[in-house]
Amino acid sequence: MALLLLSAAVHTQITPSADSHANSAAPTSNCAASSFNVGSCSSSYPLAFNFDSAVAPTYRSSASEVRVIFFATDENNRPIETVTRSDFAIVDSERVVRNFRSFSHSEETALDMVALVDLSESAAPSLGVAVADVLQLVRDEQAAGDDHLAILSFGGTPAGSLQPGSAALRPRVVCSSGCRASDSLARLRAAKSGAITPLFDALIFAADFMADHHRMGARSVLILFSDGIDTYSLHSANEALQAAQDAGILIYSVDMGASGRTSTGSRFLQQASDSTSGRYFPPRFSLNNGVASLLNTALADLRASYVVTYDLPSHEAGFHTLRLLPTHNLNLTFHSRNGYNYQPGGQ
Repeated sequence: MALLLLSAAVHTQITPSADSHANSAAPTSNCAASSFNVGSCSSSYPLAFNFDSAVAPTYRSSASEVRVIFFATDENNRPIETVTRSDFAIVDSERVVRNFRSFSHSEETALDMVALVDLSESAAPSLGVAVADVLQLVRDEQAAGDDHLAILSFGGTPAGSLQPGSAALRPRVVCSSGCRASDSLARLRAAKSGAITPLFDALIFAADFMADHHRMGARSVLILFSDGIDTYSLHSANEALQAAQDAGILIYSVDMGASGRTSTGSRFLQQASDSTSGRYFPPRFSLNNGVASLLNTALADLRASYVVTYDLPSHEAGFHTLRLLPTHNLNLTFHSRNGYNYQPGGQ
């Protein structure tokens, strides 16, 4: 699936629309309008829910250039480091684009990583493995040079009389830097699972955290350890993915659900990774030196990334779908975000 990454945007003098997440002052509940809410509203999402056309960021601009960051993989899902402009074409809302303004390697040279750990009751059977993976990430980060790691957690709060928006429901910053020397890691090791799972709210919190701590020239990678189930969020799945896309985050999902079956949560994790040009790792992944493979994959994707720009093929307002398709080697798969919303300036 071809999906647009990071700045899938109409480029130059871009400002987010007034209703974007970046300008929202506080979370709001919309029980009447959505099935992703707290309290008496359902917090599960339909099995057939389609996120594709609902999570692309909206930009208002009079500019006429589209910028896409992507990487390609071969038939074995391994990144291809050498790609030429003749190896692919872009389909922008069914208009084929072959003439590009520019084409070059991405200038990102390091990783800004956040490990977001689900402490909820449904993910409890895999929590020990997830914590071990996070601790391994901390050890690996010490030898990774310019790469940076922070750790956040969410859930683990018992059900009861908690009110939506309660401080007890907010994600916790285990460490924002220097995690190996932090006493907070001892608390993560001793963490107990709980019934409440504000996954979507946690993703928005992580997006804001990563935007605030982003370093120039670094790629923002969120490593999400979760089973993908949300039971108690103020925000919807769409809003969570919108926030991740707005912040230019790639979500690498490690599925903490039961192995051997595809659940609703697994489908959400796959969608979160696909829509942000990240990767999805299935249950039990960690049993085979998984976290080292995950980190190596993120680094390989970084080294294999390119930036392409082209003239906006249509000034029609609304959602523009994007696909990157191979022109010669049909075994190649191109990974980017799946589209963008274009709103001409002044509308």
